[in-house]
Amino acid sequence: SLFKKRAYTISPAENKRLIRERLEKERYEAFQGGGLDRVSKQHEKGKLTARERLDLLLDQDSFREYDVFVQHRCSDFGMKKKRITGDGVVTGHGLINGRRVFVFSQDFTVFGGTLSETNALKICKIMDKAMEVGAPVIGLNDSGGARIQEGVGSLAGYAEVFKRNVLSSGVIPQISLIMGPCAGGAVYSPALTDFVFMVQNTSYLFITGPEVVKAVTRETISQEDLGGTNPHTKKSGVAHLAFQNDVMALRKTREFFDFLPLSNRESPPVRYTEDSRYRETESLNRVVPDDPNVPYSMHQVISKIVDEGYFFEIMPSWAKNIIVGFARMEGRTVGIIANNPIALAGCLDIDSSIKGARFVRFCDAFNIPLIIFEDVPGFLPGTAQEHGGIIRHGAKLLYAFTEATVPKITIITRKAYGGAYDVMSSKHIRGDTNYAWPSAELAVMGAKGAVEIIFRGVDDIQKKEEEYNNLFANPLPAAERGFIDDVISPSSTRTVSYTHLRAHETGRN
Repeated sequence: SLFKKRAYTISPAENKRLIRERLEKERYEAFQGGGLDRVSKQHEKGKLTARERLDLLLDQDSFREYDVFVQHRCSDFGMKKKRITGDGVVTGHGLINGRRVFVFSQDFTVFGGTLSETNALKICKIMDKAMEVGAPVIGLNDSGGARIQEGVGSLAGYAEVFKRNVLSSGVIPQISLIMGPCAGGAVYSPALTDFVFMVQNTSYLFITGPEVVKAVTRETISQEDLGGTNPHTKKSGVAHLAFQNDVMALRKTREFFDFLPLSNRESPPVRYTEDSRYRETESLNRVVPDDPNVPYSMHQVISKIVDEGYFFEIMPSWAKNIIVGFARMEGRTVGIIANNPIALAGCLDIDSSIKGARFVRFCDAFNIPLIIFEDVPGFLPGTAQEHGGIIRHGAKLLYAFTEATVPKITIITRKAYGGAYDVMSSKHIRGDTNYAWPSAELAVMGAKGAVEIIFRGVDDIQKKEEEYNNLFANPLPAAERGFIDDVISPSSTRTVSYTHLRAHETGRN
């Protein structure tokens, strides 16, 4: 018996060797995800795996993983025998162009990427770490939703993630990439983040899927039509951008990341540029048509003023009557918000008010100055707008501009009519500097409508219109009252804007 005990006794060195082998085996299994068959199916759908996505998103060899050995604790419904190391999500931190970021990437090859209690704990850990150090969080979502076998434990996990989304809001930037299904309660985490990007043909966002919709409403609809990129980038406004495939989405996210600060305690990064602050663009002097009813390209105006003509637009396909996005002025990030005369004549409506307000508040939270290009004939009239709550939603944009303490420069390119003039960061609601081009018109309304009200029943309406235009279809009355600070040449807008931004860069209102 003594011989047998000695034969089965393991030395400390041997024990350490066995532990190292087990660790390596577990780590290898974690890197394999759900196995080669499931990985192949992922690729057949045109999707990358969780780790392949992180390899493209982060700088080479910069990723440091947390909780690689974590496994779920569920023992119901045969789950005790179904344990995969990592439990369906890869978490950690890395660098994007040398700047710190915390990430999680859901692995659809492991239990369909479903969220378990331990899976949620891994995500919550990196969110807490991000708040501690002051760094953004990027989530790569590809999940079938809650892990049904875990019941309320999975739901509690979602709530813990939601809570951290809320607590992180306005403190660190949060970006969600939807790279597969995201259904049920899972949709609320991306909805609580600052920006939501989707991938065409492979990503879906919906609270109830097509089967449930059909059972309840008897409506037949596909996944794509219900929660694909088209409805969410063009109709609902849930998603900010959609990209052709995973690779493009990850590359554009890296590009977008460079516009943002790491937290609300820091300024956005400065990028070297050879584009002179003194550059003048003569073509801007001719961009606004003589006829006030003829549209023009506000995108062209923006591109001719910002560094190297580069403008990263957000939500280009939803609420097209207002333009929002990021650019740089002498290497420094600025937020751009502009009325778009090509869509609905640039009128403000419910969707554009929501879109603009959310963007203004993000920029204000993260120390990003705002440049506003104004050409607004008023709020869009109609029963659909009134009954849909234009008063309530329009007030959001007014509130956002009034509340914002970052530097704000407003440039009136043409129309500034009615209450919409007040809303678009006018001097009266704490606009820092307000300029007008010579083509600017500041009035309660356009000449035709105003004359029909003031001179109702008068025969010579055309003469009265000319009289009204002479009084209001120019920026001088507002300049005389100090409501605008100067009337500037369009070609000098870049230089004037830059000078203002530098003057205000050290302080907030």
